[in-house]
Amino acid sequence: MIGLIKGKILNLTPECALIETASGIGFEVTCSASAFSSLSGKKEGEVYTYLSVSENGTALFGFSSPDEKNMFLKLITVSGVGPKMGISVLAGMSVGELAAAIATSDVKRLSSIKGLGKKTAERIILELREKVGFKSAPSASVGASALPPVTSGDEDAVVALMTLGFTRAESEKAIARARASGAESVEDIIMIALRGM
Repeated sequence: MIGLIKGKILNLTPECALIETASGIGFEVTCSASAFSSLSGKKEGEVYTYLSVSENGTALFGFSSPDEKNMFLKLITVSGVGPKMGISVLAGMSVGELAAAIATSDVKRLSSIKGLGKKTAERIILELREKVGFKSAPSASVGASALPPVTSGDEDAVVALMTLGFTRAESEKAIARARASGAESVEDIIMIALRGM
């Protein structure tokens, strides 16, 4: 599988990048909004990639970070969400915004993405929160008692960070730091926590 492409940017549009590697091969990559932003104005760049092979053909999707790619991989496990819909979601909102929408069950925010209906938005929230819930079973760990308590209001932020692949302990520590810096809304807590991780 092709996991990363790095090279000369030959052509760039908001939807697609043509990147020539050192071997002289040019890869056409369908980009997320964040990947497009990270490549804009540069002669060279890199994207983390996912290769999709289906009866409709082969396509390469590009992301600005492993976290964004990880979120995309979670999205395409949802029934009715294929790679094209997954990249559309990431073109419409950042990973942090998506995590916050899932954590707070914000169907309205998700269904504002072009081509994403209310039922699919509800399914994304249900299926991704269930996966996170399964992973978030409490486990005894050394030093767990030293962690600051997480209030019920912070649980949505914990779920959102765990959706991005962080452990419960990492999420709780990051949220405590975000709270200490003055963050109050779930969205602010998630954004500040992500910056500190």
